[in-house]
Amino acid sequence: MAEVDVHGDEVRLRFTPGERVAGLIRDQRIPRGLVRGAEVIEDPLPAVRGIRAPGLALPGVRKVGTWRSAGGSDLVCVRRGERAVRIHLQGHRYRSVLVGARDPEALVAALGG
Repeated sequence: MAEVDVHGDEVRLRFTPGERVAGLIRDQRIPRGLVRGAEVIEDPLPAVRGIRAPGLALPGVRKVGTWRSAGGSDLVCVRRGERAVRIHLQGHRYRSVLVGARDPEALVAALGG
């Protein structure tokens, strides 16, 4: 499971080695000034928007990688049965980050969502 930490002026996303390989993604450090909001997503798999490019999608089980649509790109790392947080960004290469979280309410509160 990816780890999301809020440290001072940045949000750090750390992915497991398997997630990095499967999703062709890297760990991220996002300045908090680019965060425009955050929300808890109860069922994250259907909340993924767009077309996978690149990444891994096991229908109904797991999604890891980048999803692209007309509105921009989203970084995704979610699995079945796991609640998630969508972090809305502005001025970043990703429009949003959708990531599973053990305590999504605490993460949203830490992000000021």
